[in-house]
Amino acid sequence: MNKLIEKASAIPVPDAVPVISVAPVTLAAPDRGIDLELRVSAPITGDNLPVIVLSHGHGPSLYLPSLDGYGPVARFWAAHGFVVIQPTHLNAKIYALGPDAPGAPLFWRSRVEDMSLILDRLDEIEAQVPIVAGRIDREKIAAVGHSMGGQTVGMILGAGLIDPDGVAPPVTLRDARYKAGVLLAAPGNGGDSLSEFARENYAALNPDFSTMTTPTLVVVGDEDDNPHLTTRGAEWHTDPYTNGPGAQAMLTLFGGRHGLGGIAGYDAKETDDEDPERLATTQRMGCAWLRSVLYPGDPAWSEARMALAQNAESLGRVDEK
Repeated sequence: MNKLIEKASAIPVPDAVPVISVAPVTLAAPDRGIDLELRVSAPITGDNLPVIVLSHGHGPSLYLPSLDGYGPVARFWAAHGFVVIQPTHLNAKIYALGPDAPGAPLFWRSRVEDMSLILDRLDEIEAQVPIVAGRIDREKIAAVGHSMGGQTVGMILGAGLIDPDGVAPPVTLRDARYKAGVLLAAPGNGGDSLSEFARENYAALNPDFSTMTTPTLVVVGDEDDNPHLTTRGAEWHTDPYTNGPGAQAMLTLFGGRHGLGGIAGYDAKETDDEDPERLATTQRMGCAWLRSVLYPGDPAWSEARMALAQNAESLGRVDEK
């Protein structure tokens, strides 16, 4: 029992079970240039397990933006009934791809294509990870992404990418096999919302959320101010909720910054707001949202909302459309 968590423990989740984690799981991908490497984490018991594909961000650490990061959420969700698959995208620092590499520095298109490639090759994943073979429910698949991973997930859920020059039509790469999603501290609108640095260096930060129709939970911190990316402060991260028709709910974490309490790693420099209660709130509310969307009639989300309002109101609030 984690004695650092008090208030957030009131948010109900199923009993945890031990987790097994296997890495690297490798999928040959000749057109990608580098084979796709994954980590697969799963509970040791249970059948017909739902799946989370977890997309990492573009953070400062050497190893956390890869299959070796995000343990605090990956292990939690696996312990509470999900198979969690973590790809290492091409922006990972371990690959040391230079600024001249096609798609650099964010590799936005490759990242989204990774998400579909994983679902195309589930048979191969099961063959390499026998502990999950025959235990995956392929109709119950969700995507979760943090920061740049949030943009990746937004696109796999239906958001478009607008040509900043207004020449080409928006790019859409939605994969309807993903039935639900969670955007964690995802980028907001482009254009005038971006800083001068972001406009010059990150043309991919120009989303069109009007086509994001898949049921989505947006998670933001009310102190998540990134002046190197936006001139609008923490409000920028609420744009997916405000403008995305599928974004049905938004969890605002009070005092939360870009780390959302510590989702990328324990005791990590990625975490600018390390707080066990905030992390536990992110873990538990995300788990509840996905269960209720993937399993209509499951009361997990309504029970979690009630518990947050009644017992942990100092941690955050939920808005719904």
